[in-house]
Amino acid sequence: MDESRVFASMLCFLLMCVAFRVSEAKQAPNTIHPPTAPPSVHKPCTTMTSCELCLANVSCLWCQTNSSCTDYPVSYVIPPASVCELSQARWGVCWVNFEALIIAMAVVCGTLLLAVTVCCCCCCCCKRRRSSSFDSDDEQFARRREEIRQRADERRAERKVKHDEIRKKYGVR
Repeated sequence: MDESRVFASMLCFLLMCVAFRVSEAKQAPNTIHPPTAPPSVHKPCTTMTSCELCLANVSCLWCQTNSSCTDYPVSYVIPPASVCELSQARWGVCWVNFEALIIAMAVVCGTLLLAVTVCCCCCCCCKRRRSSSFDSDDEQFARRREEIRQRADERRAERKVKHDEIRKKYGVR
């Protein structure tokens, strides 16, 4: 995959993220809550009444369907539907639901895995191509050297035959 396609793919992904964020912002109610101080750690999650207060504590989960704050079910990685639907569950920030978070993380991890795989394949193929071209160059060089040596041996044999004939003719030993 060439650099322009990688750049185009990354640009499309960024545009989709921005479009998703804009659509989420349009769906959310336009109520702006003033910033409040984070709750103390010992306060139970069920006493929180707003998403911002609830999610200020990392052990809490906000459910949009019934506007309730519950303890995050730590026995599960993803909260089950009995606690709250994934599309309505919020954790960490109020504007990202679990469904979008899972999809975004899967896309990012898949893209990274694909990029690493492509880079490894390209490096291996380039190395093989380079080494095979060096091998063919070495073979050509060895073949040429062998041809030169054979021609030199033939000329040496011809000179020896001529010298032997001259020695016979003049009786030189």
